[in-house]
Amino acid sequence: MSERYSTTDVPVAGGTLRVGIWDGPAPDTPTALLVHGVTASHRSWPVVADQLSDLRLIAPDLRGRGRSHPEGEAGMAAHADDLAAVLDHLGIERTVVVGHSMGAFASLVLADRHPDRVSRLVLVDGGLPLEVPDGLSADEVISYILGPAAERLAMRFASTADYLDFWRPHPAFAGDWSAALEDYLAYDLVGEAPELRPATSYEVVARDTVDLITGTALVEALGRLRHPALLLTAPRGLLDETPGLYEPTRLAGLVAQQPTLRAREVDDVNHYTITMAETGAKAVAEAVRGEVASA
Repeated sequence: MSERYSTTDVPVAGGTLRVGIWDGPAPDTPTALLVHGVTASHRSWPVVADQLSDLRLIAPDLRGRGRSHPEGEAGMAAHADDLAAVLDHLGIERTVVVGHSMGAFASLVLADRHPDRVSRLVLVDGGLPLEVPDGLSADEVISYILGPAAERLAMRFASTADYLDFWRPHPAFAGDWSAALEDYLAYDLVGEAPELRPATSYEVVARDTVDLITGTALVEALGRLRHPALLLTAPRGLLDETPGLYEPTRLAGLVAQQPTLRAREVDDVNHYTITMAETGAKAVAEAVRGEVASA
């Protein structure tokens, strides 16, 4: 982790959020807020942060993930209000917000509930409704969308090395294993050996998933979207399969419904490597820098 990186704990409803901070080169450096995915943590952002040394970056562990486990309800509105509390605590009046995967959905709801705090949005392989078969339970939806990423939440591991070995065969990382990825995965573990477990709460993931599929916060946020927004999509999905989360024809229809939204595909990445490997991180960083300049 770079010397510019530090963490702080920020009070929110029911407890605190752990927040990673990458300082910029000067006190008046522009800021971007980075919001991670559904079973991730703020430690999914260092490869992007390395590409954005000219910005101050703020990245919380969302509630129920990493070192953030406040009491109370989850859901997109709760995450949005938590993010606004982080901006309040750090004295940030208005900023570009960058959300990956579920973080993109939470970012849209932040922009809807707290519009004056957001200047522009960068949505990274998320934010627009996902295509999910009808009639699935919450557990089935989680399994359908996340697969092994969710299955691991009930598992226990004897050591960090065992956890890394669990992830090594994952097709999304086959060609992009790195020290940054190992750091991210090691941070995910809590407890004591030989009963190490992922920090992400399955119960919170389930509540968030139900909210995304059946709740109103995201639908209302998209219906009222007024901020300039850029969507970056990955051509491959969570298991490195094609198409990715957004099939191109369906994506074009969704984008056409949002006058303030532009979209572009990032070449040769999947849902994970769009932020956690160098090729994707460079593309995301270029987009963020452009949106900050426009803001």
